[in-house]
Amino acid sequence: MSSDTATAVGWQSGSRSDEVPGISIQVDDLSKWYGEVRAVDGISFTVREGEVFGLLGHNGAGKTTTIRMLTGRARPTGGRALVCGHDAAQARERVKPLINLVFEEQNLYERLNARENLRLFAELYDAPLGRVDELLEAVRLTDAADRKVKTYSSGMKQRLLVARALINKPRVLFLDEPTRGLDPASAREIRGMVREQARQGATVFLTTHYMEEADELCDRVAFLSSGRIVALDTPRELKLRYGERSVVVVLDSREEERLRLDDPADAALLERWMTEGRVLTVHSQEGTLEDVFVNLAGRSL
Repeated sequence: MSSDTATAVGWQSGSRSDEVPGISIQVDDLSKWYGEVRAVDGISFTVREGEVFGLLGHNGAGKTTTIRMLTGRARPTGGRALVCGHDAAQARERVKPLINLVFEEQNLYERLNARENLRLFAELYDAPLGRVDELLEAVRLTDAADRKVKTYSSGMKQRLLVARALINKPRVLFLDEPTRGLDPASAREIRGMVREQARQGATVFLTTHYMEEADELCDRVAFLSSGRIVALDTPRELKLRYGERSVVVVLDSREEERLRLDDPADAALLERWMTEGRVLTVHSQEGTLEDVFVNLAGRSL
């Protein structure tokens, strides 16, 4: 992406006197109940400007419900969510111009072409029509701009969805499982676009159950399990704090052994092998976010 294009698709500046400086999202004891089901059960966190923040969890953990409340599409049962200084439930019309969303479903107008899809949303957001060509170039769809969207691959449709979400230069971009079902090349392109938006200063709020993706993109992540946040920190800190510390040892017999450094017996065995001169190499093995999630939530994704 060229620097001119990057500027063209960037976030819009602006602030309000009642905003907390540097904070884009503030969530206090937020909950959403459906009868006896507590989809979201009293969560609290803040998201800084320019941060990529990941909300991670298994299907049904409450990720999409949280996004629905943050974007004003669902009213919370309790607590509150401030987005750019506005209550997302009480001041939806003030929040709407400042945010945008990529849904998990590819909800495009498939009988229209890409240019027509973007023109429609430019008119809805009162954005200059020049944004359409800028965004088509940014997501590399210029050559296919006049083809009907129903002829697009999943990756092309997802790039168009991201372009549509940038039509109003949002200060906060919500991404709900943006790479689900995409091939590796298309997923890599979407991740690159996410990084570019954050680099320009936009806040990105990402929900995903792909732990590798979150580890690569997110400045901080929150683990959501059964509607509650069970951990929140940087990916590295979570892996260091909760992940299993282990090493793979290659012995002079060319055998490989995996040892846990927190296990006294394994630590003693490694010391003995070192003393006997049997160790050729030692490779540290950092825990993964998936390992951490299983340890904290008691289940895999």
